[in-house]
Amino acid sequence: MLLKVDQLKKEFADKIVFEDVTFSVTPGDRIGIIGVNGTGKSTLLHILAGQETADFGELHHPNDYRIRLLSQSTDYPEDQTVMEVLLSGNTPTINALRHYETARLALEQDPTNETLLKRFIDAQTEIDAANAWDTESRLKMILTRLGITDLEAKIGSLSGGQRKRVGLAEALLDEADLLLLDEPTNELDAETITWLESQIKEYRGAILLITHDRYFLNRVTNHMMEIANGTAHFYVGNYESFLEKRAERRERTASMEEKRQNILRRELAWLRRGAKARTTKQKARIQRVDALQELSYEEEEATLEVQVGSTRLGKKVIEATELGHTFGERTLFESFSWLFGRKERYGIVGRNGSGKSTLLSILAKQLEPTQGEVVHGETVKVGFYGQFAEFTHPERRVIDEVERIAQVITTLDGQEITASQMLEQFLFKPEAQYKPIGKLSGGEKRRLKLLTILMDEPNVLFLDEPTNDLDTETLSVLEDYLESFPGTVITVSHDRYFLDRVVDRLLAFENSTIVSYYGQYTDYLEQREDETPEATIVTEVKEVVAAPTDIPKKLSYQEQQDWTTIETQIEDAEAALEQLEQQLASAGSNIGQVNELYQKIEQGKAQLDQLMEYWSYLSEKIEAYESYKK
Repeated sequence: MLLKVDQLKKEFADKIVFEDVTFSVTPGDRIGIIGVNGTGKSTLLHILAGQETADFGELHHPNDYRIRLLSQSTDYPEDQTVMEVLLSGNTPTINALRHYETARLALEQDPTNETLLKRFIDAQTEIDAANAWDTESRLKMILTRLGITDLEAKIGSLSGGQRKRVGLAEALLDEADLLLLDEPTNELDAETITWLESQIKEYRGAILLITHDRYFLNRVTNHMMEIANGTAHFYVGNYESFLEKRAERRERTASMEEKRQNILRRELAWLRRGAKARTTKQKARIQRVDALQELSYEEEEATLEVQVGSTRLGKKVIEATELGHTFGERTLFESFSWLFGRKERYGIVGRNGSGKSTLLSILAKQLEPTQGEVVHGETVKVGFYGQFAEFTHPERRVIDEVERIAQVITTLDGQEITASQMLEQFLFKPEAQYKPIGKLSGGEKRRLKLLTILMDEPNVLFLDEPTNDLDTETLSVLEDYLESFPGTVITVSHDRYFLDRVVDRLLAFENSTIVSYYGQYTDYLEQREDETPEATIVTEVKEVVAAPTDIPKKLSYQEQQDWTTIETQIEDAEAALEQLEQQLASAGSNIGQVNELYQKIEQGKAQLDQLMEYWSYLSEKIEAYESYKK
C-alpha cells in the first residue's frame, strides 16, 4: 500500500460534495475517476495533492511518498522559460540536470574561465552519480513528442494548450510515487494521445486520472472510481468492465428495492385488516413497517436529459467555394470547396495548429477567409459551441442567464417546459439555479453554455472540442441527442470515441490539404497507418471510393521495377536509421541537434514502415496472382 484515504469528506457552503470516501492505492494502480461535473472529482485530486484540505478524514502514506498533480490549468511564473519549468523539480536526477544545464550555459558565455569549467565537470560527475543521463534522454524524447521545441520561450508567451503540454512534460519527468492527472488529453491530438497511453502504461508509479476520453480511459485503467450523490463506488477493471459492473450493481439495487416494496405492501395490508388489540406482536409489526418505510435502496442518481427542439432547415445549408486561409506567410489550407447538406455529420480532424478551428469558424461565418466565400441557406440558424465557456456577466444567476434566452421552450416531442425545468434536465438542482455563474465549476459552466446554445433552437451546430471538460455521462447523452438532431452537425474534436459515435464523414487536414473520408474516425486512423507509397493526397476534396478487387492482377510495369529494388531500399533505410540512432546517442545536451536528429529518425522510421508495407503489398499481390493462375 502506498496511500490510504480514510473517510474523506468535503463540503462547500451547505452542499456536501462527497463524504466517507475510503480507498487505498497500491503500486501499479491506474485508477480512473468519473462522475457528473460538480461531483468533486478535481477537488478530490487537489486534496490528495495537499492543495486543498478536507473537512474530515485522513491520508496515510510513508514519509518519503511523493505525489504530483497535473491540473487542468497550469500556474507557472510568466517570466520563467520552458527549460526552467522543466528543471524546477526536487529529485536527485532533476537537480543534477538543473546544475548541469546552469553550468553548461555559464561555460558557454565564458569558455576560458577555469572556475566555470570545474563547475561544469562537477555537474557532469553529479549526473553520473545520479544516473541522470537516461532522464536527459527521456526529457528530449518527451519534448519532441509533445511538440515543445523552443526551450528558451517564456511561459507568458505560450498558449493555454502549449502550457498544458509543458505541464504534462514536467509531470512525466518528475516520476512521483503517485501521479494525479486532471484531463491530460485536453489539447492533444490523436497521435499524441496514443503516445501518452504508452507512457502511462510504462510509468513506474501509481496513477489517478480524470478524463472524458473513453477510449483512453478504457486502455490505461485497471480500477475505476465513480463519484455520485456524494458517495464513491469502486470497481476492479477498466472502463468497459466498470460499465458492466455498474449495470449489475444497479440491477441488484433495483431488485432489493422491489423486495422492500413487496414486504412493505404485505405488512401494511396485514395491519389494515383490523387485527386484534395492540399486542406485543402487533407493536413489533408496526415498528417493522416504520423501519421499512425509512429504508430505501433507490439511488437518486441524476440523469442528464436533452429534449431541445430545432428550427426547420431548408434544402440549402452551407456552400463553401474555393476557401483558403493564411496566417502571415503560412498557408493553413487552400482551394477547399464543399456542399454541406441536411442531417449530415462532419468531423474536422488533424494535428494541433493545422487550422481545424479556423475552418470551423469560417464555415460558421465567425471569421472571414483570405480566399473564397461561404454562403448559408436562408433557413440556417447557427449554434456555435466553442472551446471556452465564456459568459459576459459571471455575476448573473444561472436561471436568469437561461430565461434571458427563453422562459418556455418546445422539446423535440412537442412538449413545452420552463427554463427552470430545462435546467433540472441539465442537472442543475433548484438551489443551484440561483447561484452566480462565476461560482460554477468549469464543467458546470460548459454544461450551462451547451444548454443556452441548444435552447436557441439552432438547426446547424458547430462544435469546437465539445468533449473538453464534459463528463462521460453528459457526453453519452449529448451523443444520443446528436444522433437524433434533425439538423447538420460540424465538429472539431480529438476525442476518438465521440467522433466514432457522432460523425460519418471526416474532413482531415493532411499537409495543408483537406481530404474527405467517409467512415469512422478509428477506421481513418488505421487507414493512415496502413498507407503504402502508392497512396496519393488529393488536392481537392473528393469522395474516396475503393476500386473493385475481385480478380487478382499481376504486377504493373512500375511495380515490377520496384520489386527488383525494394529489398535493397529496405536494407539501406535500416542502415541509415541505425546511423542516425548512433548520432543521437552521442549528441550530448545540444537540444537543437537532438530535435533535428529525432525528427530525422521519426521520418526514417516512417519511410522504413512504408517500404515494409509496400514490400508486403507486392508480395501478397504476387502470391495472389500466382495462386489464381494455378
